[in-house]
Amino acid sequence: MATGNYGYQLAPEADAALRREALVLQHLPQVRLIAKRIHDRLPDYISLDDLVSTGVVGLLAAIDNFDPTLNVQLKTYAERKIRFAILDGLRDMDWAPRELRKKSKLIEAAIHRVNQRVGREATETEIASELGVSLENYQKWLGEVQSVELERLENAGGEEGGQQLLNFISGDPESIPSRIMERSELERLLALAIDRMPRIERTVLHLYYFEELTLREIAQIVGMHLSRVAQLRTQAILRLRSHLERVWLSQPARKPKP
Repeated sequence: MATGNYGYQLAPEADAALRREALVLQHLPQVRLIAKRIHDRLPDYISLDDLVSTGVVGLLAAIDNFDPTLNVQLKTYAERKIRFAILDGLRDMDWAPRELRKKSKLIEAAIHRVNQRVGREATETEIASELGVSLENYQKWLGEVQSVELERLENAGGEEGGQQLLNFISGDPESIPSRIMERSELERLLALAIDRMPRIERTVLHLYYFEELTLREIAQIVGMHLSRVAQLRTQAILRLRSHLERVWLSQPARKPKP
């Protein structure tokens, strides 16, 4: 039993509460860092403080459910909980207005139609023509819908806990391999789609998602205006959405084994 500031012994419940509070304070900088990285990729009207508050909820869940016998550090375990909590909070906020979602879908559909017709990746001019708008207006659309993100690959087709189960514990021998195979196939399709897109869009995606640079940093590297880099990133994401939704959904459904 722990001892309080004045020498008296604390009840086990109080001792646990103090340890929990200490862990929260210890990992709060981690919450702020993750929230800041996500916030940097969102519209200005999204509050960083709101993301931090939601991330703390994820941190508390991580602390309460952490099992040290899994031989994983709390920081590693908490990172995913924090991130998922923030992303879930954004989905609940419906921060992308319906009009932006509609434009996003229209662009995806236009990319698909042009690709099918010309047998290659559509150019910006072709996409704009398919939408019946000028190139200037199309680029404005890209700027408007840049907040409508493609979800992280690890979230595709599975529950929030699926990746954690694969990383930390053994599970159902039938379901775990199927999840691994599905994710592997999705990664293969994604790699093929990225390889087909214009080089500048591949570069922007790589620097943004893999090197984790900001759009401003990327603009300096490629020698383009910040708004233009944002447009290219959005267009690349919509290309991937169009390709993955068409190819993935067209595959035969996997039938469970009897």
